[in-house]
Amino acid sequence: MRNRVISIMAVVLALSCGLVGTNAQQPMSRRQGLVPAYEGWEQNADGSFNLVFGYMNRSWEDADVPIGPDNKIEPGNADQGQPTHFLPQRSRFIFRIHVPKDFDKKEVVWTLTSHGKTERAYATLHPAYFLDDGVLMANNAAEIGGRSIGNHAPSLTVENSATRTAKVGEAVVLTAESTDDGLPPPHPGPAASGVPRNTSVSATGLRLAWFVYRGAGTVRFDPPQIETWEDLRVGGNSPWAAGWRTPPVPPNSRWIVRVTFTEPGVYVLRCLAHDGGLSTSKDVTFEVAP
Repeated sequence: MRNRVISIMAVVLALSCGLVGTNAQQPMSRRQGLVPAYEGWEQNADGSFNLVFGYMNRSWEDADVPIGPDNKIEPGNADQGQPTHFLPQRSRFIFRIHVPKDFDKKEVVWTLTSHGKTERAYATLHPAYFLDDGVLMANNAAEIGGRSIGNHAPSLTVENSATRTAKVGEAVVLTAESTDDGLPPPHPGPAASGVPRNTSVSATGLRLAWFVYRGAGTVRFDPPQIETWEDLRVGGNSPWAAGWRTPPVPPNSRWIVRVTFTEPGVYVLRCLAHDGGLSTSKDVTFEVAP
């Protein structure tokens, strides 16, 4: 079991390192598939645990895999909160599966099949995969120079109901409020900070963005949102892009976005508040009528 866990993490790490090297800006195959990633486990105050997952989409294009044989969690219900819409490249710490304090040596498996290839992430409570805030921040290199000591995740409130309705072509207003403790202090992206480009370092400072977590139709955001996946390409609207700087916090710390759906269906939109070290997210489910 241990070898299987280490194996999948090693694959994802190798892919990540390869993507952020000298060839990071070269177009990749459109059919390279998805790799689920087990990021590690967190312990809750009541003794229970969270198993934390992310993924690698080995493409520069979004992908959709509905819940079912090609996107399932085992054991138990195939749907345990995992995404069905996959952004390009690497996305870390995307969802958590809660397990009881007597989970012991059991395991949870996330299976993804795309382009005819099946990949699995095996989640256990192996000590090597323990996560806390320090580990999370280190994954964003936010501990460089001690800039994140004492950091807390941003607060986040999304106005109105978490389940809503909409119609195709009609703009819906999304309003979110977020505040932060100012740690780590605002700092530009990796090239400007002198950090080598073969890392996944992001800019720091409070930022907020919406993205599609579930739903296969095209969704348009106005204004366009900051990328929440690790896009290191120069000139991109991404905290991982060289020299990128976090925009000023809007008045009253309220971000207002208009979203338009081009196709009917059920969508989950995620709001992500991030300070470059830690993050907080909220989901809103939309039933979109023709």
